[in-house]
Amino acid sequence: MTYPAELFDLTDRVVLVTGGSRGLGREMALAAARCGADVVIASRKYDSCVTTAEEITAATGRRAFPYAVHVGRWDELDGLVDAVYAEFGHIDVLVNNAGMSPLYDKLSDVTEKLFDAVTNLNLKGPFRLSALIGERMVADGGGAIVNVSTHGSLRPHPSFIPYAAAKAGLNAMTEGLALAFGPTVRVNTLMPGPFLTDVSAAWDFGDNANPFGSSALQRAGQPAEIIGAALFLMSDASSFTTGSILRADGGSV
Repeated sequence: MTYPAELFDLTDRVVLVTGGSRGLGREMALAAARCGADVVIASRKYDSCVTTAEEITAATGRRAFPYAVHVGRWDELDGLVDAVYAEFGHIDVLVNNAGMSPLYDKLSDVTEKLFDAVTNLNLKGPFRLSALIGERMVADGGGAIVNVSTHGSLRPHPSFIPYAAAKAGLNAMTEGLALAFGPTVRVNTLMPGPFLTDVSAAWDFGDNANPFGSSALQRAGQPAEIIGAALFLMSDASSFTTGSILRADGGSV
């Protein structure tokens, strides 16, 4: 095994990725499998989970376990965790990637139902999953949790204030969980900027020819460009990194 392969080796580890059937979640799950992990694809639509799981197994030969769950619903999360432990016996990496940021025309159009749905999926669910799995990781001797946030949590735009607020809470939660589960379990935040996933099709920048021109790289990211940062936080390459925020945002300002 080459030195880089050894550094990022995930052989026989189990990686659970929420929101893993598409977008950045799919990229991270596929990358983990390519590094030797068995993966759990958890998302709301079971058929999408199955399709992605089958694609990952065909491409890598690793086991991929599909599971339908709404991460924003507290009472569904115990079932997810129990099912994964029944299937594999352990979870080594949790990637809290599931999220959403619904559009609205003006702030007064944000209903309580919408606000709660955004908070539940982006903050409450990751807290519950981290609590359930993190304690088991400690009992098993170690693991890693990766909370996927957004650069907008640092500089919120009026168009996604509830989402930014929930992700800012996720940033804070990372530091607390790192202390709670240390020294054997590492907890970090992966903070993407704009990426050209299926979600980006809904973005409307008007007549702005390059809405990313103020960033250092002056472009949005391609989905596969999240892989390096994600594998760093999942693997032993980040063995002395916890409670941190790793930005993968093209130098967004």
